Amino acid sequence: MPDRAPEPGPVSLPQDAVWLGLDLGTQSARCLAVDSAGHVLAAASRPLTSHRDGNRHEQDPEQWWSALTGACREALDGIEPHRVRGLALDGTSGTILLAGPDGTPLTRGLMYDDGRAAEQAVRANEAGARVWQELGYRSMQPSWALPKLLWLLENEPAAAAPGTRLLHQVDLVTWRLAGRQVASDASHALKTGYHLLEERWPEKEFADLGVPAGLLPEVVRPGAVIGSVGPEAAELTGIPEGTPIVAGMTDGCAAQIGAGALAPGAWNSVLGTTLVFKGASPHLVRDPHGVVYCHRGPGDAWLPGGASGSGAGVLSREFPGADLDRLTVEGAELDRDTVAYPLVSTGGERFPFRAPDARGFLLAAGGEAGEAGEPGEAGEAERFHAYLLGVACLERLCFDYLDLLGAPVDGPLTLTGGGARNAYWSRLRADVLGRRVRLPEHAEGALGMAVLAATSSGASLQDAAAAMVRIEREIEPDPARTARWLPVYVSFVEELVRRGWLDRAVADHARGRAAR
Repeated sequence: MPDRAPEPGPVSLPQDAVWLGLDLGTQSARCLAVDSAGHVLAAASRPLTSHRDGNRHEQDPEQWWSALTGACREALDGIEPHRVRGLALDGTSGTILLAGPDGTPLTRGLMYDDGRAAEQAVRANEAGARVWQELGYRSMQPSWALPKLLWLLENEPAAAAPGTRLLHQVDLVTWRLAGRQVASDASHALKTGYHLLEERWPEKEFADLGVPAGLLPEVVRPGAVIGSVGPEAAELTGIPEGTPIVAGMTDGCAAQIGAGALAPGAWNSVLGTTLVFKGASPHLVRDPHGVVYCHRGPGDAWLPGGASGSGAGVLSREFPGADLDRLTVEGAELDRDTVAYPLVSTGGERFPFRAPDARGFLLAAGGEAGEAGEPGEAGEAERFHAYLLGVACLERLCFDYLDLLGAPVDGPLTLTGGGARNAYWSRLRADVLGRRVRLPEHAEGALGMAVLAATSSGASLQDAAAAMVRIEREIEPDPARTARWLPVYVSFVEELVRRGWLDRAVADHARGRAAR
């Protein structure tokens, strides 16, 4: 029998290459130029503005293009054109618009958290129940793209125009970059109802909902090369003509790639205004409560995750204008057991449990509960620390819930987002979790897109991330501190059950893991 051919080794990235990561956030558009060793050579951003009216949130799609062109021109000034080898783009999840056959926007961009489509969400869930259950998330929220598409079809005259197209936020930009419509990526298409297992649009369900097949874009997996930069875009952006355009991912997945959380069981916890979890799994994770859903990554990886209604945004709301560094020091010195549920969203909680009627609360040492915002006997520094501790407890509950679902949770954990810049808070989170945490040197979606762009060289996403994601430091938990905080965590979980928001089965699983 002939010898088996050896497995191919990892593909090294070209040493002189520059990879571009483009990021469309809520407040800015950003371009990052990164070399193959992960060094950020240049970065630039331009602001974006939004219009909010009640539960509606819109942006002018032309802003996305004009802001990105300006950011790209600035970032590429001084970089030799021949070094630029590829780009990828992320955007906000569930943001859509309608465009004409030439790519001209016909509507405003309905943003990721626009909640106008409540009635349409009911219809989408009735028609697509079988598919949504098969894909693991069970139901769609009003802010998801498909309900908003149904709203546009019912309320926008442009929807009836010949040749109208549905575009996700990034699709408008890739169209402009290539000079023609190119494929969308499966990450952005997830919330529009794309069938990630069968890799197609669910035709019967969409027909029942009245969604014309010609409206929908072609879809490919993230990491596929979908086109190249055309001459007009090259002139406007400074990106060399012919630069490969790589299909990107949503902003949360982009941040996960930028943190290097790609091995099975690895997780990235993004602490910004709210807490967002993104992990890696060899299998699709299905959630009977529909609060966890999976993206499909490049290759065969699945990327489960969830977005909480709680997070660091509670600090700016509860302590406006305060010196947060001072409160951190004073709160750490007090070292009290008081814990606060750090709910930010006015629409209740979304992850690790769904409770539209949830409200913040303060749980004093000994288990006496009060409503959030009521000082009681707790001073300002104690309340501040209570919110830091509350985020850490909620974060632990996220892992306990994911473990209950069968998701792998024991891989490397990275902390990113604005909250990770608070050194004490990161240490507190490590202690409450009882696990080592890593803090990347550069943690942002644009870096993740630069890493994804580098896969156009033939490298795998894991190899590109290993070469380009740089870890700044690691924090080991203090076992004594972990033991100290576990009873506080259990009391916090029991209070969530008492208020009717958390299932007893989840609480029992959390208590069992704490006991181990």
